[in-house]
Amino acid sequence: MKFHMISGGPKPVAPFSHAVETDGFVFVTGQMPDTPQSPGVLPDGIVAQTRAVMENLKVVLAGIDLGLEHVVMTRIYLTRFKEDYAAMNETYRTYFAPDRLPARTCVGVTGLAYDALIEIDLVCRRP
Repeated sequence: MKFHMISGGPKPVAPFSHAVETDGFVFVTGQMPDTPQSPGVLPDGIVAQTRAVMENLKVVLAGIDLGLEHVVMTRIYLTRFKEDYAAMNETYRTYFAPDRLPARTCVGVTGLAYDALIEIDLVCRRP
């Protein structure tokens, strides 16, 4: 196994690696909607937070020479599921080709770090 911490990547909110790689699969830790430059500072609203999470995931992936095209599964956690689901979907889908949408789970949760509205983790496959 390889444990990856990405230089310049998002600041972890707990003791974990940005990603762990084993047998060609890469498991990317769920990311928050802050930025590496401003840990804990979140943008307002689900659209901006979804974009921020996806950009953090792209930073982690780039740090291990992968991209969103390598994603096989996403898990999305929303604190305001009914209110934010539609807008999150509209934003999320812009990050993937229409014919290359990863498998996905999306659930409502009671809380996330930093009181974020969203967190997303990934499972990827290295070519």
